[in-house]
Amino acid sequence: MSAKMSPKELKSIFEKYAAKEGDPNQLSKEELRLLIQTEFPNLLKGPNTLEDLFKELDQNGDGEVSFEEFQGLLNKISQ
Repeated sequence: MSAKMSPKELKSIFEKYAAKEGDPNQLSKEELRLLIQTEFPNLLKGPNTLEDLFKELDQNGDGEVSFEEFQGLLNKISQ
């Protein structure tokens, strides 16, 4: 997946995974894992773990990742 996707494409991918369980506007840790493994398979190679990434993205500490928080991941990988 390219970081050069349109906001509409990114929102569509987010919603596809967020709709798998619970709140369709939030990613659970499991939904984030599936999204990362499928769309960004190289992201968790190296020192980053899913747990570290989830903690970093879940800025408000509610145990889920909103689309706004998810956009932080895109900023991180596009640097």
